[in-house]
Amino acid sequence: MGADRLDPAVRAAEPLAGKLVADPRLRSFFRGDATGIPLHGIATDVPFGAWFMAIFLDLFPDAGTHRAATRLVALGVVAAAPTGISGWAEWARADRGTRRIGVVHAAANLTATLISLASWAARTRDRHRLGVNLARAGGALLIVGGFLGGYMRSQRRP
Repeated sequence: MGADRLDPAVRAAEPLAGKLVADPRLRSFFRGDATGIPLHGIATDVPFGAWFMAIFLDLFPDAGTHRAATRLVALGVVAAAPTGISGWAEWARADRGTRRIGVVHAAANLTATLISLASWAARTRDRHRLGVNLARAGGALLIVGGFLGGYMRSQRRP
């Protein structure tokens, strides 16, 4: 498949992502001018950390860790929204090739988020085993998305 097949998705996302960085104050915020670190690079720690800690807690059979894992999955789902917004703001400043990778990165992470939402729903409906299996599947997809994000970051010119 040629990478140019991703261009319709890139074109569809460009107007909304561009609005995120149109205001100079927002652009500065997302770019991390105050910290020296782009916001997306910091924000990803919350959903990644919450989801992977939930997967770790799922290794233990007691009810307390089940409750804690369920809460961590929910935290990750809630934190995914601002994390995604900060990612799109960073994406808006990227070149065409990086944007192509970015739409695949976003699709992987959105799918992982939806799987995590399904995991939370299963857990809150006393289907813990299904929730655990969904979390593991979402975690695997999140690793793929993370690798793509890391690759995009490594290609960024200063």
